[in-house]
Amino acid sequence: MQLEFTKMHGAGNDFVMVEDMNDRIDLDAEQVAALCERHFGIGADGVIVVKPSPRPECAAYMHYINADGSLAQMCGNGVRCFAKYLVDHKLLPQGATSFVADTLAGPRPITFEVDENGLMTRATVDMGEPILDPAKVPTALAATKTVEGLGQAALEAPLLVEGQTWSMNCVSMGNPHAVTFVDDPEALDLAHLGPLFEANAAFPEKTNTEFATVRADGSIRMRVWERGCGETWACGTGACATAVAACLTGRAGRRSTLVLNGGVLSIRWDEQTNHVFMTGPAATSFTGTVTV
Repeated sequence: MQLEFTKMHGAGNDFVMVEDMNDRIDLDAEQVAALCERHFGIGADGVIVVKPSPRPECAAYMHYINADGSLAQMCGNGVRCFAKYLVDHKLLPQGATSFVADTLAGPRPITFEVDENGLMTRATVDMGEPILDPAKVPTALAATKTVEGLGQAALEAPLLVEGQTWSMNCVSMGNPHAVTFVDDPEALDLAHLGPLFEANAAFPEKTNTEFATVRADGSIRMRVWERGCGETWACGTGACATAVAACLTGRAGRRSTLVLNGGVLSIRWDEQTNHVFMTGPAATSFTGTVTV
C-alpha cells in the first residue's frame, strides 16, 4: 500500500501525518513501527491518522499511534500538528480561527493563528481538567493529599527505583504522567532510567515520566520519557502535567513556561474552570509518498 504523508513536528516532537478522511486506512503495529524507525523509515515519535469524527461538533478525529505501535489517548504536541494539518490542507471552513478536535481523550477545543499565506503557526489547545485521582490516572501509588475541587491526589508520593526513593506527582491529561522534580534533569541518564519508570508496577498502563526543575527565572526545565517512544524532544501533555504538579506542590503559579529539548510551551491552568490551556508552535518538515 502506498501512503501520502506529511512529516510535522511540535517543538521537536515529530509525527508522520496520514490523511484518511474516507476512513479506509488501518495501520498495524508493525507498519507504524516501520514508518517511525529513524534509520530505515521516515522517522517519528508517532503516527497521526486524520480521520472523520462521529461527533457532529468535531472537525475530525486524531488517531494517534506511538512509535512502538501502541495506541495513545492523547498527545499535546500531536494535536497542534493535527490542527496545522487541518488548517494548511483546507479541511476547515474558510476564515475559521477555531475548531474542536476529536481524540480518544475526548473533544479538545483549539484556537489558532495563521501567517500571511493562511498557514497555521501557533495553536492554543484546551486540554481539559487534569485528573488526579490515583485510580483514574492510573497509578497504584496511594493518595497523599486532597486537592480542592479535584479530589484525592498522589503528590510527592514515594517510589523506589534503582535503590533511590523518588517523589512522584501523578497526573493524567487524558494519558498517564508521573512527574518528579530533580536538581538537574540534564545529569540524568534517561535511556537507563526511563524504562524503569515507564514499566514500573506502580503504573498499570505504563506511564510517561517527566524529570523537571524550576529555574531561578521561574521557567520549568523538563525532560520526558514517553511511554512507547523513549525520550522525546517535547511532550505537550507532559508539559501540562508538569505545570499542574509544580503548581500543586508550591513550586509555581497557574502560568508556566516549560522549556523542553525542542522548544518552549506556555501553559495556563485556569482557576475558574480548572482547564489547562497549552500554547505552542507546529511546523511542517516535508511531504512524500511511502510504501507500507
